[in-house]
Amino acid sequence: MDTPLRRDNETPVRKDGETPLRGVRQNIVQSIRAFRVQDLQDAATQLNQHFLYANLGNAQSKQDVLDMIAAQYTFPAHFGKNFDALYDCMTDLVHKSGPQPGFIVVLEQIPANAKFDKEAREQLLDIFRDASDYWADRKIPFRCFYSFL
Repeated sequence: MDTPLRRDNETPVRKDGETPLRGVRQNIVQSIRAFRVQDLQDAATQLNQHFLYANLGNAQSKQDVLDMIAAQYTFPAHFGKNFDALYDCMTDLVHKSGPQPGFIVVLEQIPANAKFDKEAREQLLDIFRDASDYWADRKIPFRCFYSFL
């Protein structure tokens, strides 16, 4: 037997230069599923791309979600704290700052409650889908991974 058996608790070995994003489109918004945050961060480093991470587990409302994203993504103080301003910060503001290598974005534990219902979650993800389209038009990779609480 040429390949040693792998125990369930061991991480599979990747070849040099291979990232967990192999086979994942360059511009997409998708569930984090089997990806680990650390692997995504390592992939961003390996690909020389921006890694943006927000854990929204303590958010209860739309305002909480926007505040936490702004703080964890280090948006400027003038961030308008609404979905339009979020889109502007994820696209135009960053685009004007100079050439971009690409983005791996994580929205972990998006709340699912009465104050941040299914419609609000879809609106939030639509902002990131629109941002992904914006960067795709500029031939810049933008991958967003999310999970719900």
